[in-house]
Amino acid sequence: MIRDRFNTNLPNLCPALRWKGQFVLSEPDPTVPRSNDGLFWCLHTQTCIGPDGELAEPGNCASNNRACHGTGKCE
Repeated sequence: MIRDRFNTNLPNLCPALRWKGQFVLSEPDPTVPRSNDGLFWCLHTQTCIGPDGELAEPGNCASNNRACHGTGKCE
C-alpha cells in the first residue's frame, strides 16, 4: 500500500533509516499537511539505496527479512 511505503511509524523500522523530518525540532502543526516527500537515506550508505541495493524507504526497511536490516551488512 502506498501509505505504508512512506510511513515512518511502521514496527521494526530499521534504525539506520533516516529522513529529513527527524531533524525538525518542533511539534507537528496539525494545520500544515505532511509533505510525505519521500526523502529517505540509509545511515550506512549515505544514499537512497541500502547496502543490499534496494531503496531505503520505510516500506522496504521495516522487514527483518531484509539482509542489511539493522546491521548494514549483506551476507
